[in-house]
Amino acid sequence: MSLDEEILALPCYEERHRDTAKRIQDWCATNTALWDEPAGDEAHTGRAIQRALGRDGWLAFLDADTESEVDLRSLCLIREALAYHDDLADNAFAIQALAARPILRYGTEQQRRRYLPGIAAGELVSSFALSEPDRGSDLAGLTVRADRVPGGYVLNGHKAWVANGTIAGLHCVVARTGEGPGPLGLTAFLVPAGTPGVRAEPIALLAPRSCAQLTFEDCRVADDAVLGRPGAGFVLAMDVLERFRMTVGAAAVGFARRAAVAALSRARTRPLGDGRLFDLPTIRAGLADIEIKLNAAALLVARAAWAADTGQRRFAHHSSIAKAHATEAAQEIVDATVQIFGAAGLVAGSVPERLYRQIRSLRIYEGTTEIQKSVIAAGLARRPN
Repeated sequence: MSLDEEILALPCYEERHRDTAKRIQDWCATNTALWDEPAGDEAHTGRAIQRALGRDGWLAFLDADTESEVDLRSLCLIREALAYHDDLADNAFAIQALAARPILRYGTEQQRRRYLPGIAAGELVSSFALSEPDRGSDLAGLTVRADRVPGGYVLNGHKAWVANGTIAGLHCVVARTGEGPGPLGLTAFLVPAGTPGVRAEPIALLAPRSCAQLTFEDCRVADDAVLGRPGAGFVLAMDVLERFRMTVGAAAVGFARRAAVAALSRARTRPLGDGRLFDLPTIRAGLADIEIKLNAAALLVARAAWAADTGQRRFAHHSSIAKAHATEAAQEIVDATVQIFGAAGLVAGSVPERLYRQIRSLRIYEGTTEIQKSVIAAGLARRPN
């Protein structure tokens, strides 16, 4: 099972969440052909998965005209199940949802009707362009400029590490417009990929997927490209990140659970002398550590999602905790799995080797572990004695 039924039975989940869990697990089980193709064209595979997710209604909640409701507990369960099965499946769902959130939350009626139906159908690929070559987690220091001109803005500069950057038809770009210093001078824009002056350059990652540096050279957009209010780009970005950080933790749980299943199976079936690898006390202790870390991570993600869905004031604090712990724990679980497999865990394409490459990025994107610890500590400083 890609999801833990005992955790799903906890009071923080409702029957609708258990129904979502069953449906996404069934969907994954019947669509393995989408990601079982030979590696080599991850962009093509990602687009195929995205279209299938749209076709089967998993992105319907991104269309403002639908009555589909997906809260953060549901998003976390969906990401956990997809990540358990395939990195590209999780990535296709997550980036589409991440990039659509600002349009759903801050878009005008015209923007919502223009872009959301295609995004929800899985036909219009979207990206969320925040980071820059020398500005990762430092959102207040972003330098891509959007200078005011009659009837619109002209964008110049570079964005880096843009997921879906090579295949996106629409980029949500946060740039400096200068209404104030630091975070007060940022504005979000919706920039179609075909706009003159936009260029995407592929970036090869450790775990292959669509990623790019975006270059803007005298890229002119009209006033109606502004998403939300001028000067409100920082607030928009933080709203997205604070909510989606916990879903990164959920994906980490999915990767970790896949590793844990593989490690236990290997230990039970690998002959060793007159017994099995599982009989070694060190292996048993390692598997116990995996189980402890996995359960703790899943519970922290569930708590953060429940806090957000029920309107708890400090949900962002719990989102950072869940993201930091789950991603670090998943890295440790995957590493332990490779160790249990031994040399077989180093074979290219094997489950441990793929997970080893795929898990590493989760400790970095949407705020590194170090940034999360800083955020958590700041929350502690404000807590009453």
